[in-house]
Amino acid sequence: MAVALLALAVAAPAQAAPANEAVLRAARAQEEVVIRSLGDMVAIDSGSDDAAGLRRMADYVERRLQALDARTERLQPKADAPEMVKGTLTGNGRLRAMLIAHMDTVYAPGILATAPYRRDGNRLFGPGIADNKGGIAVILHALETLRATGWRDYAQITVLFNHDEEIGSGGSGETIATLGAQHDVVLSFEPSPAKAVAGSEGVLLGAAGTGEAFLTVEGRAAHAGSAPTEGRNALVELAYQLQRTADIAKDMPDAQLSWTTAQAGLTRNQIPASAQAAADVRILSDAAGDRLLKALEAKVAEGRLVPDTTTRVRLERGRPPYVAGPKGQALAERAKKIYAELDGRELLFLPGTFGGTDAGYAARSGKPAVLESLGLAGWGYHARNEYIEIDSIVPRVYLAARLLQELARDGAADARTSRP
Repeated sequence: MAVALLALAVAAPAQAAPANEAVLRAARAQEEVVIRSLGDMVAIDSGSDDAAGLRRMADYVERRLQALDARTERLQPKADAPEMVKGTLTGNGRLRAMLIAHMDTVYAPGILATAPYRRDGNRLFGPGIADNKGGIAVILHALETLRATGWRDYAQITVLFNHDEEIGSGGSGETIATLGAQHDVVLSFEPSPAKAVAGSEGVLLGAAGTGEAFLTVEGRAAHAGSAPTEGRNALVELAYQLQRTADIAKDMPDAQLSWTTAQAGLTRNQIPASAQAAADVRILSDAAGDRLLKALEAKVAEGRLVPDTTTRVRLERGRPPYVAGPKGQALAERAKKIYAELDGRELLFLPGTFGGTDAGYAARSGKPAVLESLGLAGWGYHARNEYIEIDSIVPRVYLAARLLQELARDGAADARTSRP
């Protein structure tokens, strides 16, 4: 997940209830085990295009889920693609919850040679340690914490670890959306900004949908030396249109566009007859995407620099936006109260980011309540100084475990009050 922290919305301090001692004791017992798990996972190169590394990560998390008595499956929606790992736990209650995190990172094989796993004070460093191997660790160890207390008050807990979040979840998004719609709640474990950055840990209430915009220019080829004026230079026209549209979203607080790639020409001595540029697009709502496309089309229609050229605009939508909505907001409020059980520890509400997350797919149906950023607190995502804060381990494991307990209790109470 590419995270850009936009703002922090801090709710009024929650009234602290006493901690659940059994859960807290079990969570504390997990801290050093979590650190070992993080070391194991960081040691596995698992970039989005590293099929062998992703297989090793899948093997690792599948073994860990099986050790929790989960029934596991490998899911492969696309032939020859890396596999997702699904784990299913069956209990004796009513809650149907889904927990998601991704196995892939942005790092190339061999990154550990120059960015090694290491500990420095309260920080553990390593490629992918926060985004998102820390999230995987919280899921595994929150379930281990609940297992240690003998808690099974749920109908089903589904765990899904996917392989392609960092490249848009093209192979896993539909699976996440389909499974999400079958559950009451989906908890997503992307990292929370570190205390050093945000002042406290948080949960995310919104994230951008992603997409790609294209400008395509058609001109006319000609000899660049003997007859350049007979051509219609698509590259020159493309450069002109890129400059005119570079700030197209500057007055759109819910949209962002950045031109990032371009191609034109076949040989040095030929006026290029075609040229294309692509942009990274982020939108906080579907309506924002519609407005952005219309603005691009209107700007291009205003005029051209090179006569007899044609410029076309296209927008391809990818991951849907994530908006917590009332149900997600209620989850966040519950999480805030649980965090306050830990000597009044504060949980921030992060209302928006132009980073995309799989919570958008999970929430697409509108059926489950969805909450994002329940992973470990950290920073430096996608950089050589990526780290997590060690003192966030116990609180985050406790939070995930207690949130499941409270949601199950809510479901049981609703069932009792609905009986005739």
